[in-house]
Amino acid sequence: MPLSSPSRTSRRESIAAAVAKLHDDGHADVALVGGSAGADAILQLASQQPDLPDQLVLLSPNRVVDGLGGEPKLFIASEDEPVAHVSQQLADSSPGVDNEMILLPGSAHAQNIFDGESGDAALQAILERLAN
Repeated sequence: MPLSSPSRTSRRESIAAAVAKLHDDGHADVALVGGSAGADAILQLASQQPDLPDQLVLLSPNRVVDGLGGEPKLFIASEDEPVAHVSQQLADSSPGVDNEMILLPGSAHAQNIFDGESGDAALQAILERLAN
């Protein structure tokens, strides 16, 4: 019997449960980090529960959503990937004053960005964002 992938609803519920567990364990600030479909799940959850994340770091999201909160957001994409415009739209339209868009050279998508020549720059940007 083939295994099926989790539904979008169960992914969002799992992410929300993980954030609740981290808060219960005493972690005051929780950043949600995801790429591609993972970024989309995070965006959907954050649009439904805008007070849930303290920060968003998203690589190559595939779709624009409304209803995000004012938490800081970092969007990273490669300039030649087909969904690069989505990150720019999200950075421009999202509420909050600490939204940043980084457009890297190349066409790598999501976690594949780390395998290219811009991987170190992407990682450094994420680590700096999470340190603040």
